[in-house]
Parts: sequence; structure tokens; C-alpha cells
Amino acid sequence: MKNLSTRTVVAIGVGSAIFFLLARFLSIPVFANTYLTLQYAVLGFFAALYGPIAGLLIGLIGHVLTDLSYGGIWWSWVIASTAVGFISGYLLKGVRIDEGSFGSKGAASFIGGSLAAHGAAWLLIAPGLDILIYKEPSSKVFIQGAWAFFGDFVTTAVVGTLLLAAYASTRTRSKSL
Repeated sequence: MKNLSTRTVVAIGVGSAIFFLLARFLSIPVFANTYLTLQYAVLGFFAALYGPIAGLLIGLIGHVLTDLSYGGIWWSWVIASTAVGFISGYLLKGVRIDEGSFGSKGAASFIGGSLAAHGAAWLLIAPGLDILIYKEPSSKVFIQGAWAFFGDFVTTAVVGTLLLAAYASTRTRSKSL
């Protein structure tokens, strides 16, 4: 954490706050405590710009704040959110969005990274930990995970890609006058 720049620390705070606000106040219930929302598009955006540690911390802090606002922390899903942030940031380290570079190759990398991150989080980590930690029925948690995967991946792929493309268009391209 010593190596995080002030800019990255501020991004973690802002990203966590936006994650919380979107999760808490702009979500549509789809199945048993599973919601369609935009917080993971924002998480993917920040993870792509600031890297895996920022993504991990935004997922962790944002999800803990959200769960606390509902009365209790559901650690299996918090861990899954941290995984989404970390995996997204890790897989996008080579995309130079801050330098104005985000074309079809960058979009494909972001969408592929989002697919991997959400697949790992919602189809493996969250349901697996729900079964191990909370003794939840597997039929319920895998349906929840499937809904979360589908909704979060689609919103991240669409809205996150649009956010990154819009952001990259405001940046000066490297090697330009």
C-alpha cells in the first residue's frame, strides 16, 4: 500500500463511494437478494484505470459499505466483489486508456477480462463460499450466482466499455502533437 499514489488513493475513495451509491440506491431486484445494477461497470472502469489493487479495494470497501447499510456483511459476496476488482485490474494492466488508447482491441480486452472476472466471482467464488461459510443450499446459490454473473457481466461489458471509451477520448493520444 506504500506504493499507491495519492491519485490512486483518491480513486479508491471515489470508486468505493460510487460503488456503494449505485448498489444501494440504483438497483433492480431480480432473484433472492440479487440485483441488476451498475456498480460493477464502475468497478471495472476504476480497475482498468488504476490497477488490480485499486480494483480489489474498491470492490471490498464498496461492498462492505453496501452490506452494512442493509444490516450485515455477507462475506462470500464481498470476497467475490474483491475478486472482480482485482481480476479486472490485473487483466487490463496493458491497456493504455490513460494515454487515449482504447479501440476495439481495448474494448475486447475489457469485455474478455470482465467475462473472466464475473465468471470466477459469481459462478465459483460466491456460491462456493455461500455453501462453505453459510451452509446455503447449492440449488439456491448457483441460481443467484448465475443471475449475478449474467446481469453484472452484461452491464459491465456495455456500460463499462462506454465509460472507458468516453474517458479515453478525452485523453491525449501518445505520440500525437
